[in-house]
Amino acid sequence: MSSTTTFKVRPATLRDAKAIAELHNSSIREAFKNMLGDTPPPVTPLDKRQAYWREAIEYAEPQVQVALDDDKIIGFVGFDRSRDKGTPPTMGEIWAIYVAPSHWDKGVGLALWDAAREGLMEEGCANVSVWLPIANERVMRFHELAGFKREMNTAKTVQVGAVKIEEIRLKRALS
Repeated sequence: MSSTTTFKVRPATLRDAKAIAELHNSSIREAFKNMLGDTPPPVTPLDKRQAYWREAIEYAEPQVQVALDDDKIIGFVGFDRSRDKGTPPTMGEIWAIYVAPSHWDKGVGLALWDAAREGLMEEGCANVSVWLPIANERVMRFHELAGFKREMNTAKTVQVGAVKIEEIRLKRALS
């Protein structure tokens, strides 16, 4: 499969919640392997993760889109208005964007980003932000190549399970 392969992206349905939850956990395990060394990654139990995504899909908060390879879900994105206090209603946010490790570097993330950008623009958003772990070089590189810029004054430490992670907000215009 080449990097020019295009993937179908569609709105998630309630039936997708389990596949999204499984993909979310497997992607976290793989991505955090390089960041945490021997420390176990902060993976939420599958039933809780599935309940979260089921509710998100049902109430469209955030809006959820899935990427498909044939009929198999290989990635997803959740996006909506920014959750950060004090941001204007024209500020969107990528709440989550994950791709199955088997499909990294194949254009799936770009297809999901395009779908999220279109959805946020339809909602009247002019800008978009995303919070990312600073130590996750792959995800930082992806977002920077997509035009996001680091907001250096936003760096913070967050507790994720038993692990403390340094995060930073990145931002870009949608147009």
